[in-house]
Amino acid sequence: MKRMQLVWTVVVGGSLSLTLPVFAQHGHGMGPGLGHSSGNHAMSSSTRSQQNMTQKLTANKPLADKISKLTGMSATAACQGFKNLGQCVAAAHVAKNLNIQGGFLALKDKMLGLSPDGTSSTTSKPMSLGKAIQNLDPTVSSKTEVAKAKKQADQDIKNSSGNS
Repeated sequence: MKRMQLVWTVVVGGSLSLTLPVFAQHGHGMGPGLGHSSGNHAMSSSTRSQQNMTQKLTANKPLADKISKLTGMSATAACQGFKNLGQCVAAAHVAKNLNIQGGFLALKDKMLGLSPDGTSSTTSKPMSLGKAIQNLDPTVSSKTEVAKAKKQADQDIKNSSGNS
């Protein structure tokens, strides 16, 4: 706990002002998930990751616009659930490059282990970009497509980083 010092100051005209001790309260009485209840001492890493990704997309409009153009949806919605921006952008490129049936959402669902309605699936496990490509289009070389998409994603991120 932080404690501000007791401070006496003389205000113009000779009157006294008193600043009482103040105790900083961090996370106490803030409701579920915000304080120290239920053993939840910190925000989950996935929540922090999503907030960080949203901040990056908000700060980097050129990249957000590129993701929206590739996926046909808002960048924050498209990237929700991915571990990082590179993974999201690469998936967006694969979906566009291969014109995958079901589009970006089908690929995202495979990668995140979601059912087609976007909810967690008990039957599907998250898979790599390469495995998701193989699953959705077994006729292409997933290794080649992953390399191509990662290169495109890296270039998009590099090109947009100076514009934010």
